[in-house]
Amino acid sequence: MTDASRRTVRTVVQTVLALAAGLPLIIDAAGIPQAAAGVGIALAVAGAITRVMALPVVDNLLPAWLRTGPDRDAELLALNRRPDGRP
Repeated sequence: MTDASRRTVRTVVQTVLALAAGLPLIIDAAGIPQAAAGVGIALAVAGAITRVMALPVVDNLLPAWLRTGPDRDAELLALNRRPDGRP
């Protein structure tokens, strides 16, 4: 799975969890101001889930196909080092 696909799946999972948390408020809300509060809560939960999923510990708990890919910059910098370890 490509890195872009992983990011897309992770974003969808985070958004679904956030909407699941805020959906009761959105459904119960009949007016625009109340619905806006529900949307705000859903966005806050989505932000919190995104931050938690960015932690290395959580990333290690995810299935391999959903984990973030290796850092390409670190790989390229490692290739550019001399045998003695200096850049």
